[in-house]
Amino acid sequence: MATIPDLASGNPRLDLAWEFAEHTSVSIFLTGRAGTGKTTFLRRFREQSAKTMIVVAPTGVAAINAGGVTIHSFFQLPLSPYVPGSRYEDRFTFSKEKLRIIRALDLLVIDEISMVRADLLDAVDNALKKYRRSSLPFGGVQLLMIGDLQQLAPVVTPADEQLLRDHYPTPYFFASRALQQIHYVTIALDKVYRQTNGPFLEVLNHVRDNKLTDSDLQLLASRVQPDFVPAADSGYIRLTTHNGQADQYNASRMAELPSPECHYHADVSGQFPETSFPTPLTLTLKKGAQVMFLKNDPSPEHRFYNGKIGTIVSATAGLIRVKCEGDDEPIDVTPMDWENSKYTVDEATGTVITEVQGSFKQMPLRPAWAITIHKSQGLTFDKAVIDSHQAFAPGQVYVALSRCKTLEGLVLASPIPRWALQPDSIVSGYIDRQDEEARRSTTQLDALRREYYRHLLQEVFRFGALVTAHSSMVHQMVQTYRVQFSMDTQAQQKAENELHDAVVSVADKWIALIAAMDFEKLQTPETALRIKSSAKYFAAQLRTIFGDSLGRLRRVRTGDKKANQRFADTLGDVRRLLATHLEILDKVAALGFSLESYLRIKQSAILEASRTGSLASIASRRSSSTSKTSSASSSHTSSHSGSSAASSSRSGSSVSSSRRTKSRQ
Repeated sequence: MATIPDLASGNPRLDLAWEFAEHTSVSIFLTGRAGTGKTTFLRRFREQSAKTMIVVAPTGVAAINAGGVTIHSFFQLPLSPYVPGSRYEDRFTFSKEKLRIIRALDLLVIDEISMVRADLLDAVDNALKKYRRSSLPFGGVQLLMIGDLQQLAPVVTPADEQLLRDHYPTPYFFASRALQQIHYVTIALDKVYRQTNGPFLEVLNHVRDNKLTDSDLQLLASRVQPDFVPAADSGYIRLTTHNGQADQYNASRMAELPSPECHYHADVSGQFPETSFPTPLTLTLKKGAQVMFLKNDPSPEHRFYNGKIGTIVSATAGLIRVKCEGDDEPIDVTPMDWENSKYTVDEATGTVITEVQGSFKQMPLRPAWAITIHKSQGLTFDKAVIDSHQAFAPGQVYVALSRCKTLEGLVLASPIPRWALQPDSIVSGYIDRQDEEARRSTTQLDALRREYYRHLLQEVFRFGALVTAHSSMVHQMVQTYRVQFSMDTQAQQKAENELHDAVVSVADKWIALIAAMDFEKLQTPETALRIKSSAKYFAAQLRTIFGDSLGRLRRVRTGDKKANQRFADTLGDVRRLLATHLEILDKVAALGFSLESYLRIKQSAILEASRTGSLASIASRRSSSTSKTSSASSSHTSSHSGSSAASSSRSGSSVSSSRRTKSRQ
C-alpha cells in the first residue's frame, strides 16, 4: 500500500484514505478528532494526486485556508436554502470555462464538511447533474468530504429551519438526499498529533464521545480559575463564544498599553471579497501588544506558524518585531499575501489550475488576547483561557478544549456546564453507524481498487453519451430539416446505423470480455497489446463513419430560431464528445493504458474538446490516415471481432460511466 510522504509513515488510516481517494471511485468521509492530520492530508493529496479536483469549503475564510473557493461561489448558488426539486439552473448559467472544468472533474473535495448543510450538498448535486448531463448522484463525481462532526455545526437560522424541516430530519450534511444514494466509506483518523499528554488526551476523547467520568470532571474542575489574569508576555489567548466578547477584550487590553498606535493598511488588489479578509483592512497595533500569527513562515527556518502567539517588541511602518516565548530572538514580520483564486484551464498544459483573482497584502498578525472559538478551528495553542459559559452550539466546548496542546496550558474562566459537553444525539447515532461501516472499509479496498481499474479501462470503450447525443441530433434533423437538407439527414441516419454496428456492438463485446477477464490477465503484456489495438480500431471506425460530415452540418438552418439553437447545441455536444473519444483512443493506442496516464489523457481531451468544440483530432490526422483507414478498418474489424470481440460474447457489461478531473497546484 502506498504512503503519503512525511505524513502517513506509521499511520495506516492515512494510507487507507490515500488509497481510497486515489485508486478507487468511492466517495470518502475523512473524519477524526482534532489534531489528527486532516488538513495536512488535504495539502499532501492536492500536491500528489493524479486526479483532477477542486477544493471547496462552506465559508470564505475556510476556503482561503484550504486553498480553494467557497461552495456558493463555484457553483453560483444563492444564499437562500435549497428546497429539494428546485431548479437553480433556471436562474444561473455557468461560463464556458467553468463548464469545461466541471466536465473534466474527477474529484470534489469539500473541506469543513461538518459546517455544510444537507440542502447545500443537494444543491451541489443538482448543479453537477445538470452541467455534466448525468443522472448519477453528484453527476458521477467522487467526493472527498473532510471534517469532524463533533466540532462546529452548520448554521441554521429559525427561518431556514422552518423552511427545511419538512424536507430534512437534520441539517447535517449526512441527511443529504443525494448522499444517501451513494456508497461512501468513512475513515476516522485516530492518531492525534496535537496533544501528547495522556490524561488530557483521554479527557478530550471522553468529551468527544460523551463518556465523561467523574475523574474527568474533577480534572477539568481543577483547571477552573475565574480570577486568572495572565501576566504580560505569558502567551495566553482567551477563547470566547461570541465575536463581541473577543473584540471587547482585545480593545480593553490594547487601551491599557501606553505606547502609541501604529496603523497598517492592507493592499487589496483584484477581486477579494471583504467577507474573506483574514485580518482587518486597517490593523491597529502597539508595542507590547499580544498578537497571533495568521500564516505559516514560508522560509526554510519556519520561525512561525498559523496560531503562534507572541508580543510586539517594536513596530515601524514596514516592520514589526515579535518575541515569542521560548525563542532567543524576535521575529521580523513584514506584510504577506493571501490569494483569492478561481479554477481555470491552462491551455498550454491542458490541466485545471488555480488562477489568482485578487490578493490581500497585510501584516500576518492580529491582536490575540482573545479570539472566538469559531475562528480558532484548525489552530493549536500552547496556552489558552477558555471562556465558554455562553456556549450555544454542540461541539463548541470540544473545539475550544482541543485547541490546547497540554493540560498545564489550559485555564477555564468558569466551570463548564454539563449540558455544554453533550453532543448532538443525531450526530452521535450517525457516528456510531459509520464506525461500524469504517471497520469494513479495509477489507473492501482491494476489490474496489480492481473494480476502479476495470471500470476506467471499460470507460475507454464506452460510447453511450456520443450515441445518445448523435441520435438526438438525427431525430431533430428528421423532424425539422429533412426536406431542405435531405442528403445531410440521410448521411447522419446512415452514420447512426454504422455507429451501432461497427462501434457499439463491437465495444459491448469487448467491454464484456474485460468484465469477465481475471484481473491478473488484464495486467499481462498480451492484454496491453489488445487494448492498444482496440483503441486504434475504434478511432479508425469513428473517423470512417463521420468523416467530414459533421462539419457540413453547420449550414443546417431553418426559419425557426429556437429549433436552430437546439440543433446547434446538440451538434456541439456531438462534436465535443467525438473529439474527446478520438483524442483518448489515439493516446491509448499509442501509449497503452494505465490509471494515471488515462486520467491525464482524459482530462486533457475533455478540456480541449470543450474549448474548441471542433474535430481537430480528425483533421490533424486525416492526411496521414485517410489512405490507411479503409483497409485498416476492414482488416481490423475482422481481426477484432474474430479474436477479441466475438470471444467476449459470453458475458454482458453493465458498468455505468462517470467523469472525473484534476487540479494542478
